[in-house]
Amino acid sequence: MSRPEPIPLPPHAHVPGRNARHDDAVFARFHDSVRPGMGAMELARTLAWRAGWVYLNRGFYWEAHEVLEPVWMALPDGSAERQFTQALIQLANAALKHRMGRENAVRRLCGIVEDHLAACGTSERIMGLEVSAVRDRLAILRGGGGLEILAD
Repeated sequence: MSRPEPIPLPPHAHVPGRNARHDDAVFARFHDSVRPGMGAMELARTLAWRAGWVYLNRGFYWEAHEVLEPVWMALPDGSAERQFTQALIQLANAALKHRMGRENAVRRLCGIVEDHLAACGTSERIMGLEVSAVRDRLAILRGGGGLEILAD
Protein backbone atom coordinates (compact mmCIF):
# COMPACT_ATOMS: atom_id res chain seq x y z
CA MET A 1 0.00 0.00 0.00
CA SER A 2 1.40 3.40 -0.93
CA ARG A 3 1.80 6.20 1.57
CA PRO A 4 -0.54 9.17 1.24
CA GLU A 5 0.76 12.22 -0.53
CA PRO A 6 2.31 14.71 1.94
CA ILE A 7 0.27 17.82 2.69
CA PRO A 8 2.03 20.93 1.38
CA LEU A 9 1.62 23.99 3.58
CA PRO A 10 0.63 27.32 2.02
CA PRO A 11 3.24 30.09 1.98
CA HIS A 12 1.41 31.95 4.77
CA ALA A 13 -1.80 31.84 6.80
CA HIS A 14 -4.26 34.25 5.22
CA VAL A 15 -6.02 36.64 7.59
CA PRO A 16 -8.56 38.86 5.79
CA GLY A 17 -7.65 42.50 6.03
CA ARG A 18 -4.12 41.73 7.22
CA ASN A 19 -2.34 39.95 4.40
CA ALA A 20 -2.71 38.84 0.81
CA ARG A 21 -5.19 36.17 -0.17
CA HIS A 22 -3.72 33.14 -1.90
CA ASP A 23 -4.08 32.72 -5.62
CA ASP A 24 -6.80 30.17 -6.44
CA ALA A 25 -4.16 28.00 -8.14
CA VAL A 26 -2.67 27.20 -4.71
CA PHE A 27 -5.74 25.06 -3.98
CA ALA A 28 -6.35 23.52 -7.40
CA ARG A 29 -4.74 20.16 -6.48
CA PHE A 30 -6.89 19.96 -3.37
CA HIS A 31 -10.10 20.77 -5.19
CA ASP A 32 -9.21 18.38 -8.01
CA SER A 33 -8.87 15.52 -5.52
CA VAL A 34 -12.66 15.69 -4.95
CA ARG A 35 -14.81 14.29 -7.75
CA PRO A 36 -18.58 13.93 -8.11
CA GLY A 37 -19.95 10.60 -6.96
CA MET A 38 -17.28 9.88 -4.36
CA GLY A 39 -18.50 8.22 -1.18
CA ALA A 40 -17.62 9.45 2.30
CA MET A 41 -14.75 7.02 2.87
CA GLU A 42 -13.31 7.80 -0.55
CA LEU A 43 -13.59 11.53 0.22
CA ALA A 44 -11.80 10.90 3.53
CA ARG A 45 -8.73 9.78 1.56
CA THR A 46 -8.63 12.89 -0.64
CA LEU A 47 -5.91 15.47 -0.43
CA ALA A 48 -8.60 18.07 0.35
CA TRP A 49 -9.96 16.25 3.41
CA ARG A 50 -6.56 15.35 4.80
CA ALA A 51 -5.26 18.89 4.28
CA GLY A 52 -8.28 20.39 6.02
CA TRP A 53 -7.36 18.68 9.31
CA VAL A 54 -3.64 19.45 8.97
CA TYR A 55 -4.35 23.10 8.17
CA LEU A 56 -6.77 23.44 11.06
CA ASN A 57 -4.15 22.11 13.47
CA ARG A 58 -1.32 24.19 12.04
CA GLY A 59 -3.09 27.55 12.17
CA PHE A 60 -4.08 27.83 8.49
CA TYR A 61 -7.74 28.44 9.26
CA TRP A 62 -8.85 30.29 6.15
CA GLU A 63 -7.06 27.67 4.07
CA ALA A 64 -8.73 24.80 5.98
CA HIS A 65 -12.13 26.21 5.06
CA GLU A 66 -11.02 26.59 1.44
CA VAL A 67 -9.92 22.95 1.02
CA LEU A 68 -12.80 21.42 3.01
CA GLU A 69 -15.58 23.19 1.11
CA PRO A 70 -15.50 20.88 -1.96
CA VAL A 71 -15.66 17.85 0.35
CA TRP A 72 -18.69 19.30 2.13
CA MET A 73 -20.37 20.02 -1.21
CA ALA A 74 -19.79 16.41 -2.39
CA LEU A 75 -21.45 14.81 0.66
CA PRO A 76 -25.17 14.00 0.78
CA ASP A 77 -27.45 16.56 2.43
CA GLY A 78 -28.33 15.63 5.99
CA SER A 79 -25.62 13.00 6.34
CA ALA A 80 -23.48 12.77 9.47
CA GLU A 81 -20.43 13.19 7.26
CA ARG A 82 -21.73 16.45 5.80
CA GLN A 83 -22.64 17.74 9.28
CA PHE A 84 -19.18 16.80 10.56
CA THR A 85 -17.44 18.50 7.64
CA GLN A 86 -19.52 21.62 8.23
CA ALA A 87 -18.49 21.49 11.90
CA LEU A 88 -14.82 21.46 10.84
CA ILE A 89 -15.37 24.36 8.44
CA GLN A 90 -17.09 26.43 11.12
CA LEU A 91 -14.42 25.49 13.67
CA ALA A 92 -11.79 26.83 11.27
CA ASN A 93 -13.90 29.97 10.85
CA ALA A 94 -14.16 30.38 14.64
CA ALA A 95 -10.38 29.97 15.03
CA LEU A 96 -9.82 32.59 12.32
CA LYS A 97 -12.17 35.00 14.10
CA HIS A 98 -10.26 34.33 17.33
CA ARG A 99 -7.02 35.29 15.58
CA MET A 100 -8.74 38.46 14.35
CA GLY A 101 -9.89 39.35 17.88
CA ARG A 102 -13.59 38.98 17.09
CA GLU A 103 -14.66 37.08 20.21
CA ASN A 104 -18.41 37.62 19.75
CA ALA A 105 -18.12 35.90 16.38
CA VAL A 106 -16.08 33.12 18.00
CA ARG A 107 -18.83 32.43 20.54
CA ARG A 108 -21.53 32.44 17.86
CA LEU A 109 -19.55 30.11 15.59
CA CYS A 110 -18.71 27.74 18.45
CA GLY A 111 -22.46 27.33 18.98
CA ILE A 112 -22.88 26.51 15.30
CA VAL A 113 -20.07 23.93 15.52
CA GLU A 114 -21.79 22.31 18.50
CA ASP A 115 -25.09 22.17 16.60
CA HIS A 116 -23.40 20.42 13.65
CA LEU A 117 -21.67 17.95 15.97
CA ALA A 118 -24.98 17.20 17.71
CA ALA A 119 -26.53 16.48 14.30
CA CYS A 120 -23.85 13.79 13.72
CA GLY A 121 -25.53 11.47 16.19
CA THR A 122 -23.55 9.13 18.41
CA SER A 123 -20.72 8.30 16.02
CA GLU A 124 -17.29 8.31 17.64
CA ARG A 125 -15.41 8.45 14.32
CA ILE A 126 -16.48 10.10 11.10
CA MET A 127 -14.43 9.95 7.92
CA GLY A 128 -11.46 8.67 9.90
CA LEU A 129 -11.43 11.44 12.52
CA GLU A 130 -12.35 11.17 16.17
CA VAL A 131 -15.38 13.35 16.93
CA SER A 132 -13.90 13.86 20.40
CA ALA A 133 -10.82 15.52 18.83
CA VAL A 134 -13.08 18.14 17.26
CA ARG A 135 -14.93 18.60 20.55
CA ASP A 136 -11.57 19.08 22.30
CA ARG A 137 -10.61 21.82 19.85
CA LEU A 138 -14.00 23.44 20.30
CA ALA A 139 -13.46 23.49 24.07
CA ILE A 140 -10.06 25.16 23.60
CA LEU A 141 -11.62 27.91 21.49
CA ARG A 142 -14.49 28.38 23.93
CA GLY A 143 -11.89 28.76 26.65
CA GLY A 144 -10.21 31.60 24.78
CA GLY A 145 -7.28 29.63 23.35
CA GLY A 146 -6.02 29.22 19.80
CA LEU A 147 -5.42 25.97 17.95
CA GLU A 148 -1.98 26.61 16.42
CA ILE A 149 -0.04 24.36 18.78
CA LEU A 150 -2.07 21.19 18.27
CA ALA A 151 -0.66 18.08 16.65
CA ASP A 152 -2.07 16.44 13.54
